[in-house]
Amino acid sequence: MKNYYYPAIFHHDDKGGYWISFPDFPECLTQGEDMDDAYKMAVDAIGLCIDERLKKREELPEASKPFDLMVEEDGFSCLIEFDLMNYRRTHNTRSVKKTLSIPEWLNEAAIMQNINFSQVLQEALMQKVGML
Repeated sequence: MKNYYYPAIFHHDDKGGYWISFPDFPECLTQGEDMDDAYKMAVDAIGLCIDERLKKREELPEASKPFDLMVEEDGFSCLIEFDLMNYRRTHNTRSVKKTLSIPEWLNEAAIMQNINFSQVLQEALMQKVGML
């Protein structure tokens, strides 16, 4: 899994906060009370959009170039980095039960060493898919 980078446009509001839009994801809008809050909300919002599109097997748009964006006087563009693996670890924590088969001798050897089968399988899968 990889990180994604998309530009966001931060618009200053009358209350000292920001509302954020994403040129490449028109359905994605969020807001924050200050810069720190707004940036965190922008990461979460773009994450929801990216994760949802990937789950639906939809293609992600090519990221716009931040310097090509037209920004109003009260706003600015900012590149948002989204770490899909970290997002999924944090938000998709539901466990899924899997049934597997291993040789009896290997099962007995692992039990004798108090090996946690779920942990070993998770670590092996994360390594196999390039997440470690």
